[in-house]
Amino acid sequence: MSAQDKIQKTINENDVVLYMKGNPKFPQCGFSSLATKILEACDTDFYTVDVLQDPEVREGIKVFANWPTIPQLYIHGEFIGGADIMKEMYENGELIKLLKANS
Repeated sequence: MSAQDKIQKTINENDVVLYMKGNPKFPQCGFSSLATKILEACDTDFYTVDVLQDPEVREGIKVFANWPTIPQLYIHGEFIGGADIMKEMYENGELIKLLKANS
């Protein structure tokens, strides 16, 4: 299975997916830490993929979304953005609405 296929399968099988460096208990960069804190503050279940564990997925996710940085958030198959976009959406209430609208 190609990295692109793995990514698509993961996004299809999980409502909220965060591609990040590390995991929620031990994020490996400040942006990944911020992203997990935002999702936790929204009180939502989310699935994480540690891109540091799979170099193919780490590079593949950048191509998949045509987005050069990690973390990347997907909600119901839709690419939302990285930590900065998540922060802005959280602060203006859009993120929680999006998460709750599809739950």
